[in-house]
Amino acid sequence: MSDSIPEVLRHSDRPLKILVALQYYLPHLTGYSIHVQRVAEELVRRGHEVTILAARHSIDLPRDETINGVRLVRLWAPLRVSRGMVMPAYPWAAWGLIRLHDVVWLHTPMLETALMAVLTRLAGKQLIATHHGDLILPPGFFNRFVRWFTFQNYRFMAQRAARLIAYSQDYAAHSYYLQPFRDKVSVIYPPTEVPEPQPARVAELRARWQKDGGPVIGYAGRFVEEKRPDLLIRALEVINQTCPNARVVFAGEYDIRYEDTWERNQALIQRYGDQLIFLGQLTSMQAMANFFAACDVLAMPSDTECFALVQVESMLCGTPVVMTDTPGGRVPVTETGMGRIVPRGDWQAVGEAVVEIVQHPERYIKPRAEIARIFNLAETVDRYEKHLRRAAGREGSERDA
Repeated sequence: MSDSIPEVLRHSDRPLKILVALQYYLPHLTGYSIHVQRVAEELVRRGHEVTILAARHSIDLPRDETINGVRLVRLWAPLRVSRGMVMPAYPWAAWGLIRLHDVVWLHTPMLETALMAVLTRLAGKQLIATHHGDLILPPGFFNRFVRWFTFQNYRFMAQRAARLIAYSQDYAAHSYYLQPFRDKVSVIYPPTEVPEPQPARVAELRARWQKDGGPVIGYAGRFVEEKRPDLLIRALEVINQTCPNARVVFAGEYDIRYEDTWERNQALIQRYGDQLIFLGQLTSMQAMANFFAACDVLAMPSDTECFALVQVESMLCGTPVVMTDTPGGRVPVTETGMGRIVPRGDWQAVGEAVVEIVQHPERYIKPRAEIARIFNLAETVDRYEKHLRRAAGREGSERDA
């Protein structure tokens, strides 16, 4: 039997043309944009054609470029609505691209969710949607309206989607977005990929951040209300009783334009100022790997978190995690045992868990290979590829009319 590839591939094997719709993409770095990037680039490596449609969130960015084989089309976005960006050219740009692709992969929450559902249906195509977390905004009438409007758009799309993707069963069971559509929900763990830490650089960072041999406590994420960085700072009152030389190192944006968490917590920040280090956003995964490995523990005191990919990245770099008991967010720790789960909003419990891990790291650290068997990039992309092929194969079918 010949091993050569047949001239005409079976439909199930042929490369797909995949249109990906989301608000922000590179160089904007958040958990959900990194999620999309990893899957999209791996799909390209497997021979598929992937186009990203996103906002041109900075005027300095090109309108059309290719990054690691993925085509990126950015649209002018002159207006912001809370975290969302309004793109006037979206309807006709999306319509033209949908017609050129086999399937649409949508990412929510997003202002144009209902519009994409309509255009995809009109073009006789199908879409699948990955839900990256229920929209949580600070109090206020306008933000309540944004939450309501965004959810109505989502509900319209979800009723017409071929499949909805959740990060975990735990999050799907508690999400007010996903609960009404559980019959359409499939679970795919987020794509995890982090390089091995560089020992010399890790040692250099620890020497820079440590104070008289005290522990280094990491925080990876934006300084925003829902992630409760203030709880970690308050936890120093507990931590200092056992580890008075502890330092907390924050990796991520901290002066966020769409909310005032940084400003509101200035008194607290000043109180513990000599124990706090703010790095800003780290722009490479190698820098993140070195950051994780240089920490004794990573603390995630969020009020809401659908997964927090940085937890798994930290574990792969040998650093245990303290995570609050949030649906979805607690999954990496419960699946691996590499950390502690504490009640939401309890800064004292955060402090006690940090001290426990610092004093007894051998109880929590697991081999990298053990973590990688649970959270695996190849398996994640395999699952996405299966759902994208299935949706592409249902174009224009009567059962979806």
